[in-house]
Amino acid sequence: MTARHVARLLTGVVLAVGVSSATGAAARELVVGVEAIDYAPVYGYRDGQFVGAARPILDAFAQAKGHQLIYKAFPVKRLLAELIHGGVDLKFPDSPDWQAAVRKGHSIAYSRPVIAYIDGTLVRRDNAGHGLDAVRSLGTVAGFTPYAWLSRIQAGQVELKENPGFEQLLRQVHTGRIDAVYANVAVTLATAETVLGVPGALVFAPDLPHVAEAYRLSSRKAPEVIAEFDDWLAKNPELVTDIIAKFGAERGVR
Repeated sequence: MTARHVARLLTGVVLAVGVSSATGAAARELVVGVEAIDYAPVYGYRDGQFVGAARPILDAFAQAKGHQLIYKAFPVKRLLAELIHGGVDLKFPDSPDWQAAVRKGHSIAYSRPVIAYIDGTLVRRDNAGHGLDAVRSLGTVAGFTPYAWLSRIQAGQVELKENPGFEQLLRQVHTGRIDAVYANVAVTLATAETVLGVPGALVFAPDLPHVAEAYRLSSRKAPEVIAEFDDWLAKNPELVTDIIAKFGAERGVR
C-alpha cells in the first residue's frame, strides 16, 4: 500500500468524522509504544517510522479525536515493562494473554480486537504434513512466546531457537537449519515473498499448534483513551476493514 493511498484514506476519515470529539477524552499528545521489529504488513518499525496496517488505523483515530501520536519503538522484551511502569501512554500490539503472570496486579485497559491474526507453525513446503514429531527445533522472534508449543518445549520434545531478526529467522527455516517457525501467518508469508523472494516456499501447517486471536491497543495510564478508541472502532468498521484489506494484514485469517 502506497503512502498516497494511506493519505487518501486518512483524508476521507477527517472529512467524514471531523477532527475532535465532544464527549471523548481530551485531545492530547500520546506516546505509543511499539515493537522494534518489522512485522509488515501488520505493523513494524522501519527506518525510524512505524509502518503497516496498524499505522493508518491509529492515525485515523487520532485525527478524528484531535490527538497527536508519537510512536516510540522498544525491543519486544522491554515494551511490556514500559507500559506497566508508565514509560508509554499506549501499547500496540497487545493482548491480556501475553505474559499474563507479569501483568498480574496491574490495571491495564485493552481495546476491542483491531486486527485478527493467526500465530501458527510454518514449515518448508516439502515438510508439510509430517506431523508434530517431525518438529524438533522451533524458531521464534526473541521475546515472543510460542504458547501453543509450550507443553512440548517444557517436556524437552522441542528445542526453542530465538532470533532477534524476523528475516534471519525465516532464512533459518528456509535453509533447513530449524524445522519450523512459529509466527504470524500473514507476516511470514508476505516476508517470504517480498523480502526473501521465495513465494510458496514456506506454508502454514494448520495441523500443527496455532492460535487465532487479535491484536489490541492497551493502556495503563489512559484507560479513557481506550474507551474512546473502542467507540471509534465501532463507528468506523468499514474504514478499518478497508485498511486491513489493502495491506493484506489478515491474510490466512479470512
